[in-house]
Amino acid sequence: MAAKIRKGDTVQVLAGKDKGRRGEVLQVLPTENRAVVQGVNVVKRHSKPRGMNQPGGIQEKEASIDLSNLALLDPKSGKPTRVGFRIQDDGKKVRVAKASGEVLDA
Repeated sequence: MAAKIRKGDTVQVLAGKDKGRRGEVLQVLPTENRAVVQGVNVVKRHSKPRGMNQPGGIQEKEASIDLSNLALLDPKSGKPTRVGFRIQDDGKKVRVAKASGEVLDA
């Protein structure tokens, strides 16, 4: 099945502690059905020092979030929308915003 959310897309969180926040998808993990979104689901990780160039301490990083809790933003209205697929005249399969009918793949 084709991916409805891809790396580089702008999405909005629908559920969870970061509900309503928006960010860019940094990484998609299709086998786990999850994605990493910039500035969303930030967790703290404690790390040991690893030599002179990598000091230890507490670092914040984005953890993955389930794809069902994300909605792609419509390029026309900027609101969350569902994603569908359409075959263009040249035979290319593209993603389409259900709310406006706008083609998402440039």
